[in-house]
Amino acid sequence: MSESLVTTADRPDLAALTARWRWEAFFRDSGRPLDDILADAQTTASAARLMPRTFVLLVEGEPVGTASLVAHDLAERPDLTPWLAGVFVVPHARGQGYAARLVAAVERAAAAAGIPMLWLYTSKAERIYARMGWETLETVQHNGRPCALMRRIAESVITG
Repeated sequence: MSESLVTTADRPDLAALTARWRWEAFFRDSGRPLDDILADAQTTASAARLMPRTFVLLVEGEPVGTASLVAHDLAERPDLTPWLAGVFVVPHARGQGYAARLVAAVERAAAAAGIPMLWLYTSKAERIYARMGWETLETVQHNGRPCALMRRIAESVITG
């Protein structure tokens, strides 16, 4: 089975699809309009810089998941940067390690850019991220629900 990782900067035609995935998974019930998420996706598709950057995993040429590297993702913690954000795998492709591949792609991009630490927050996948080496630092309230605030120190910092 052939797999490849691309970014929406490489494949801007995937920006709208990844925006819809993120909106349906994370923002549909928040009141944030899809058009806002689409505008963000267009920014990542045209970004010449490292951030924001959206990665897409293709399996047999079909997009199955996405993850992003962004400067800010949690309004309650504007002091922390950068973030792993918007990790999503389509339901029929889950359970095959695709989320871990996407997370690793973001981690590699950050490490290659000399970024020593990444942040994320999650209300549902804390154990999954912990298995990937992420550490929970605290619980924060976001949109009225508890979320784990997690960090990952780049391997080069740990081993260097």
